Amino acid sequence: MSLGIVIKGPEGLVLAAESRVTLDAPAGKGQSIQVHYDNATKLISFSNPHNTVGVVTYGLAAVGLRTVHSFVPEFEASLGNGRLLIRDFAQRLSDFMMQQWQNTMPPDYNGPNITFVVGGFNENEPYGRVLLFDIPRKAAPAEQQANAGEFGITWGGQREFVDRLIQGYDYRVVEIARKTLNLQPDQIKQLLQAMNGMQMPLPMAAMPLQDCVDLAIFFIRTTIIAQRLTVGIRGCGGPIDVATITRRDGFRFVQRKEIMGEAHLLNYA
Repeated sequence: MSLGIVIKGPEGLVLAAESRVTLDAPAGKGQSIQVHYDNATKLISFSNPHNTVGVVTYGLAAVGLRTVHSFVPEFEASLGNGRLLIRDFAQRLSDFMMQQWQNTMPPDYNGPNITFVVGGFNENEPYGRVLLFDIPRKAAPAEQQANAGEFGITWGGQREFVDRLIQGYDYRVVEIARKTLNLQPDQIKQLLQAMNGMQMPLPMAAMPLQDCVDLAIFFIRTTIIAQRLTVGIRGCGGPIDVATITRRDGFRFVQRKEIMGEAHLLNYA
């Protein structure tokens, strides 16, 4: 469930996530129903000296009974006082979360991963870095847009609508074509190359930071509205949290839900 996006542009990074958690609740007689909570924190910030890095999570919502966000104080306490390289930060976070997983989750777990997208700036580097890892199955952080001067978008979760917007097709099309036409690996590669021309023509190397913010919000808001209007799992919803990370200003929230009193309940009255 959920949807997370990290955009690497020439002026900085944009991190965005919606706020819905979807749970299966027992409904009696072996049946279950889906229930939603729209105030989860999936865009995570850190205190100084680690305030040049942020994390977006999607996939499984919790480790046991605890959300990823609830582990932040313990993780920060394990880091010490020195600023880390972004790759080292991502590796430390991966190691920490894997330990929490092993302490809590059953060894025969076969459900979805928790995906972490870590973004931030190293000292004296002009562009940000983005790394992705999955707990528990792909714990080694892999850098995205790793080449010098390479920019782009990392997204995941309920990605079908964003896939159609960015790639021009739903990612499931490739598997359908493989099974229907009995395609071989080299033919699938040719198919993917042929469909490159369907991609959304985004000038990532020239896109200002504000436009990257607008783009991230557009993708998430479109997904929320599309799910509301169609039949399917409505795993995206609630407020959209957005932050930027720049070399000069570090991590800054652009918009962020806040803990409130009863005023916010009027939206549900």
